[in-house]
Amino acid sequence: MLKKITLALAIGLLMLSGCATKPNKISAAYVSPLQYKDYDCKQLGNESERVNRRVTDLNASLQKKADGDNAKVAVGMILFFPTLFFTDGDGPEVAEYSRLKGEAEALQKAVIEKKCG
Repeated sequence: MLKKITLALAIGLLMLSGCATKPNKISAAYVSPLQYKDYDCKQLGNESERVNRRVTDLNASLQKKADGDNAKVAVGMILFFPTLFFTDGDGPEVAEYSRLKGEAEALQKAVIEKKCG
């Protein structure tokens, strides 16, 4: 009995490692603010809006994926083990989200450097 419980827990932990990452755990990739050196304040504002809108959309999508994976793991651990094989894990959205967070930081730095109000 103890072996079965230990095996189930070990498999559960392995499956959790394949779950989608929550967006608040994804760090920003470095993006140089120099790429925005030729932008004026209006262009920086427009680009910031575009990037922030996409970050918000991806955040919602990634959170939904992570929540779905957590639910699948819970069901798999309690009711139906094969559902553990259907967790989504991380996809290309994570890389895009990380890059966009970096772009948002770079844009913020560019706005500060240009003294945009």
